[in-house]
This record gives sequence, structure tokens and C-alpha cells, in this order.
Amino acid sequence: MIDKRQFYINGQWVAPATANDLDVIDPATEEVCAVISLGDQADTDAAVAAARAAFEGWADTPLEQRVALIKKLGEIYNARRNDMAEAIRMEMGAPIDLARSSQWGSGSWHLSGFLEALESFDFESQMGTDRIRKEPIGVCGLITPWNWPMNQVVLKAIPALAVGCTMVLKPSEIAPLSSLVFAEMVDEAGFPPGVFNLVNGDGVGVGSQLSSHPDVDMISFTGSTRAGIAITKAAADTLKRVSLELGGKGANVIFADADEKAVKRGVIHCMNNTGQSCNAPTRMFVEKSRYDEALEQARAAAEATQVGPTTESGRHIGPVVSELQFNKIQGLIETGIKEGATLLAGGLGRPEGVNKGYFVRPTVFADVTPDMTIYREEIFGPVLSIIPFETEEQAVEMANDTVYGLTNYVQTQDDNKRLRMARKVRSGMVETNGVGRVNGSPFGGYKQSGNGREGGEWGLEEFCETKSISGVPMG
Repeated sequence: MIDKRQFYINGQWVAPATANDLDVIDPATEEVCAVISLGDQADTDAAVAAARAAFEGWADTPLEQRVALIKKLGEIYNARRNDMAEAIRMEMGAPIDLARSSQWGSGSWHLSGFLEALESFDFESQMGTDRIRKEPIGVCGLITPWNWPMNQVVLKAIPALAVGCTMVLKPSEIAPLSSLVFAEMVDEAGFPPGVFNLVNGDGVGVGSQLSSHPDVDMISFTGSTRAGIAITKAAADTLKRVSLELGGKGANVIFADADEKAVKRGVIHCMNNTGQSCNAPTRMFVEKSRYDEALEQARAAAEATQVGPTTESGRHIGPVVSELQFNKIQGLIETGIKEGATLLAGGLGRPEGVNKGYFVRPTVFADVTPDMTIYREEIFGPVLSIIPFETEEQAVEMANDTVYGLTNYVQTQDDNKRLRMARKVRSGMVETNGVGRVNGSPFGGYKQSGNGREGGEWGLEEFCETKSISGVPMG
């Protein structure tokens, strides 16, 4: 068992102010894999004070020096790929190959994207006789989730570091190990004390303390819509900026002329990371003339999705992250059955032959209707709902019939139709015909999916204030 009962504050590993230990559970075995401590107000205050004391010096540090440290951090991150992958495998149940590739790789990918964006990012520009400056917003509280831990830590910490902010990171208490490894990397890279701080804690404790802290200038949060609302309310009294990346209920619209692999591709995407992605295409809308064929293809793709141990190599999916998530998903599958959806694949209980770990059967429902719970609620597990549609207008209406607006997907060979759909659906991102997003493209949503953008120049701007100075031309 790993002992991680320390926080990283002001460039040092320190013991918590009060002993408040929490077990970290390996979701594949249901056994304790590590123990951490949860911080209290004294720990939060110490970390914020360190960040506040370091802010002026870090903000005044020349950009090239900040970039050099970030590049060094990137080299360390790449060198410790296996350490990071093993931490992610244990804490949140990603199979080791996925942990070494997509989970670890998302951090490396975003870091390189920010370095590229910095090459053309204008911290100062001219507007008539005014000089326009982008300046670091200050001390930032970074609150990150368990499902893509390094994806989110890097999307927040690297742009904040780059523009001159200082920060306190509170990773998910369910999956804190990868962030502790990241803090080790920051320390090895040689960032000045107080620039980056880490305090473990839960949302009610350290999360709320950061959100309401008068010396925190900004909160960047990724997680549930429920928690995002609570954070926004807690931050209101101090009028700090709040950037939110929240839930989703993505629609994958498959027209009759979509390529032959569109359905299979949609199922695989939905099941990836065991369905634990906010941008997963969990509602598949299929044009009626292709509906019956799509059901058979979806059934076959789900039944071909293997579930297996996180320690073994392969393309299988692992467990969901916790007993709480497992029980929630089982309850929603049961509700789908009771409300009359047709169960095509999967269903209740663990996969055959599995009697331990939070493993869920890859599940596909057909004939889902808008009044059903599984149509509306974000399940956050390997569960897909399939619904027929008849016209393009109906597909748009169905796609927008949700409180969320993160990512929608469109599959058709008609370029004009793809563009019409992309313009009409209310979401921050639209992916078409299986083409992924480019590095640095803005990530974020409409409606209850959040209000900020991460990645590239947009991610850098998120941590900046804008100042206008009149009468001082650029020299």
C-alpha cells in the first residue's frame, strides 16, 4: 500500500495540519491501494498564502524563463510515463495500455499544444492609441476530476503557469495519485516555491474552501454540473472568476448515407474509458431507413467490447471508478429496463465470470424515447441509447433536447448537411465523420456543460485579465 499523506506547499512536501486519512481504492480489485490525507482550512490557507506570496515574482518572470521551466517539466513528464500510467491504472481503473497511451498521452499532447500556442500568443497588442495587455489573473484554485486526471490537470496547470499565475491544485480525492506524481515532476523541474501547490481534499472541504477563499482570484473546475453550481454559488461572495467544464449528453446523429463504420465507431467511442467521459456520444440518433441495420451493428460492437483486468495489456475496458458509480449505473440500467427501453446488449450485473471489481457490462438500449430517464441523465458508464429519426429538422431538435451542450457528432457524406447540422446544434464542439479535434482547438460547452474554454490560445486567455493603457504606443 502506498502512503501519500503529504501535501506540496511552498516548494516542500509537508504533513497535513490535522490527521484525516482516506483510503484510495483500486476499482479493479476493491482493495486499498494507497492512503492519503484530506486537508483542512489550515492547509488550504497555507497553500493559498504560498501562492499569493509567489505571485508577483512569478508574474514578473520573463516569458522565456517560464517556457523553459514548462519544457523541462514536459521532459520529466515524458520520462516518467510508466510511473504516471501505473498511478492512473490504480486510482481510476484504466487498463494499463490505455493508461500509457490516451490517459498519459493526453497530458503530453496538451502540454505541447500550449507551447505551440505561446509562440504566437499576443500578451501585448496595439489598438489605435491604446496598448492592450493580457496579464495573469492571480492565484488560481484548480479542481480536477478522476476520469481523465492528467488531461485536466495539464489543461489547467500549464496555461496558468505559462501566463504567470500561481495556483493550488485540488485533485479528486478518489483519484489523487497521478496528481501527486505530477507535483513530484513540478518539484524536480525547479519551479519557484509557492508557484504550484497541491492539497488533497474533498469538495465539501478543500473544494469549498478554495471556492470561497478571498485570496483566490479564479476557480477552474471540471466535474459534475451539480458541483459546478455549488462552486459558483460559493465563489459569488468574492466575485472571483469561475471557469467550468461540466457534464454532457452528446448526440451522435447518423444519417442514412453515413459511412459503413459509423455505428461501430460510435459504440466504441461511447464505451471508451468505460464510458467515463463528459464528451461521450451516449445518444445515438439513426435515420429510420438505416435503423434496423444500425441496431444489429451496435449489438455486435457492444458484444465485441471486452472487459478485463487493468494489469493486462489489450484493448479491453476496465471497471468504473468506484462503488458509488457502479451502483448509480446499475440503477440507471434497471430504470431503462423498467421504463420500456429494448435491451440489445449487456444489462444488469457484472460481466460473466467476474465477481470482484466495479466492472459493468457494455450495455446498449434501443427504442429509447425522450421521456425516459436514460435519455435525459448523464450515466457516465458504458451505456448507449439508440433512437430513430426521420428528418434533419427532427435530428436537430432531438440533439438540442437536453440541458447539456458539450459535444455533438454528425455522420453523413453530405458536406452541406454536416455544416448545417453543426451550425444548428447547441454545443461547444461538433465532431463529424470520426475526425478528431486538432491540438489547441477550444474545449468547452454551452448551457449546463459549462462556461469556459480550455486548450490552445483560448486556454491561455482563460487565465488572463485584459488591461487597456491609453496614450502609450507600442515601442
